[in-house]
Amino acid sequence: MSTTVEEVRLSLPHIELAAHLFGPVDGQPVIALHGWLDNANSFARLAPKLTGLRIVALDMAGHGYSDHRPAGAGYALWDYVHDVLQVAEQLGWKRFSLLGHSLGAIVSVVLAGALPQRIDRLALIDGVIPPTASEENTAQRMGMALEAQMLHYGKRKPVYATLERAVEARMKGVVAVSREAAELLAQRGLMPVPGGFTWRSDSRLTLPSPLRLSQEQALTFVQRIACPTQLVVARDGMLASHTALLEQLPLSLETLPGGHHLHLNDECGAALVADCFNRFFAMP
Repeated sequence: MSTTVEEVRLSLPHIELAAHLFGPVDGQPVIALHGWLDNANSFARLAPKLTGLRIVALDMAGHGYSDHRPAGAGYALWDYVHDVLQVAEQLGWKRFSLLGHSLGAIVSVVLAGALPQRIDRLALIDGVIPPTASEENTAQRMGMALEAQMLHYGKRKPVYATLERAVEARMKGVVAVSREAAELLAQRGLMPVPGGFTWRSDSRLTLPSPLRLSQEQALTFVQRIACPTQLVVARDGMLASHTALLEQLPLSLETLPGGHHLHLNDECGAALVADCFNRFFAMP
């Protein structure tokens, strides 16, 4: 287990991203992708417990210390996939593995399905395919998203008078996390502003997606995965109730106790996930 963490910045042709590096230089190459509105500290508990891996834990675009996308641009899944490929290109990794949580797991599945020849292994935490929608709602969703984009201009992000209030707000977010998890995410996610603190993340991340795939389209990415894949399902997380979907997945599944952020909420959860993934990455 390596506790050494290195902070780096990756200057890609289109954006600059921040990242944490874990593990030995000669370890198996892994790019780690966090969830929506989280950051690289999502892996602060888990990554040091993983053995033999060279992990590049990104702050995905618009999150943490990474750059925001330019004005007029959005945060589509495909753009994150492009970012990951550019990171691999800069690192000189022709083949690599992906470790993803939630949104990061979804991005990992999309990339592994689109370009299966590039990915060695997939380690997924409580995420697998993007949110889907029926085809008849496509035009309505586009209209809703366009209106939300227009209303977004001029809106200000909330300002919290103290760090404690910001941490408490993160604890009670769309997906609740423990205090320790919120504090870890706040280390990279908060910045001082007049009147207190606000989150660094790009407020455009909260805008609705203008397009969603049908479930049939989304599953084509899973069906094209050609590498060993391990999906950890949190017993009290976001996937556990989707039994019909889970039964369709041709993946290795392991259900572990805990919520959606089981790898981050406490050391016990991180140890359980690490044990699962250490066995997975050690497989021939």
